[in-house]
Amino acid sequence: MSDHHVYKKVEIVGSSKTSIEDAIQNALDECGRSVRNMEWFEVTETRGHIVDGKVGHYQVGLKIGFRIADS
Repeated sequence: MSDHHVYKKVEIVGSSKTSIEDAIQNALDECGRSVRNMEWFEVTETRGHIVDGKVGHYQVGLKIGFRIADS
């Protein structure tokens, strides 16, 4: 086993009608279905959709870092 790691990043957007935190968790849950070895995330943007003057849903842009598995 190696004493160093190599990482790759993907960019995704999560959404939620409830909160920014839920939008982040929804993105991580969905990404985790196809990406293994996720180790960190970075919030790159936050935005939302307005419906009748109120928050319709939150959107959060994320960069997710995952470790490339050792051979």
